[in-house]
This record gives sequence, structure tokens and C-alpha cells, in this order.
Amino acid sequence: MRLADLVRLLLLAAIWGASFLFMRIVAPVLGSMPTAFFRASLGMLGLLIILLLMRVRWDFNGKLKHCLVLGVINAGLPSAMYCMAALVLPAGYSAILNATTPMMSVMIGMLFFAEALTLSKIAGVAIGLFGVAVLTRTGPVEFDLTLLLGAAACMVATACYGFAGFLTRRWIGLQGGLDNRLTAFASLCGASLFLLPLFGGSLLIQPPASWGGLNVWLSLAGLGFVCTAFAYVLYFRLVSDIGPI
Repeated sequence: MRLADLVRLLLLAAIWGASFLFMRIVAPVLGSMPTAFFRASLGMLGLLIILLLMRVRWDFNGKLKHCLVLGVINAGLPSAMYCMAALVLPAGYSAILNATTPMMSVMIGMLFFAEALTLSKIAGVAIGLFGVAVLTRTGPVEFDLTLLLGAAACMVATACYGFAGFLTRRWIGLQGGLDNRLTAFASLCGASLFLLPLFGGSLLIQPPASWGGLNVWLSLAGLGFVCTAFAYVLYFRLVSDIGPI
């Protein structure tokens, strides 16, 4: 791994770690589906602005459909799962469960994509989990069905990330590649389209009691523009350069 890749990886880890704090602020106020939808939509808007300012050539090389599907797997479903979990789980526990993503990737790669299971991969997963647990310093919680469902939602999200990494390599990387900014933008378009009916349904069934104050919307802006738009550009660049694991 090159130094530039390591810097991107550490920066991405820090940004996505902060996303759990933002979700813990926003989701209890707006609800899980509105939070997930606004996150994806603001991320899409942020990337659209970046693409226009940088005058990126709009050429998906026949990969637009794959990017949209990737968005559902890599952004839509995980965002919905983590926002639901944020209603019941402390941010530190969500971060620890998110740190199982490499473990999920190793298992999924071995079971579905013929990836070899090596000692270095096992050691890397174990060290990563231990490091996140130490840094977050989570306290005791009272386990009940609600908490377990929140944890299960996080695990569904990590499984989605695991599949998405390998599918990105198969559908994008091994088919000639694509500008990581276009990949990120199209995937967030797919995520937004997926989350739109869920967002609308949630407003009909149980609209937010309050749309929150400045703190909520600043957190949502950070969640959408930084933790989603910027983060997904970093993510797809890393998958392109070093692979899903």
C-alpha cells in the first residue's frame, strides 16, 4: 500500500467514524428514513457541485446501471440501517459494529468471490476491531430486543459494504474503470432513488414531531457533504487502487 493510499484510508476512517456522531444527533429528531434520504440527497448534491466546478466529462462508459445498483447496496441500504440503529445504539457501539466491515468482506470474499483467506487478513481484522473498541471506550448498556435489532441493522449494513466492494471491482474496476467522482455521484443517485419512497412513506406514517434546530441541520450538512459526498470519492478511489479488502 502506498503512503497516499494509507492517508486516504485513515482519513476515510475518521470521516465515517464522525458520521455515527452526526446520525446520533439527527436520527432521533428527524427519524431514520428522513435522515438516510437527506444524507444521500445532500451527498448527491455535493458531488454534483464538485463535478460541475471541476468540469468532469459526463461519460459513464456504459456503467451507469451498475453504478445505480451499487448505490442501493453501498449507500441506500447501509444508510437506512445505520440511521435506524442510531435511534437505539450509542455512537460508539455503532462504530465498533461498523469496524466489522473488513471481517464481513473477508468472509464474503471467501464464500462468494473465491478470495483466499490469509493470516495477514485475519490479523488485520482483529487489530482493527481492537483498536476501534479501545478508541471509542464504550460503556455498559442494558441488552434487550431493541438493542439487538439495532446491532443486527448495523451488521446488515456491513454485509452490504462487503458485497459492494467486490461488486465495484467486478463491475467497474475490471471493466476498464471509471472516474471515482462519477462512480460516487451515480451511486448516490441510486441510493436517493431507493430511499425516496421509504422517505415518503415514513412522512405519511409518522412525520417528524419537529424538524430540529440549527444543530440538527449543521450535523445533517456534515453527514451529507463530508461523510457522504467527500467520503465516497475517497472510498471508490481506494477500491480502485487497493481493492475491497
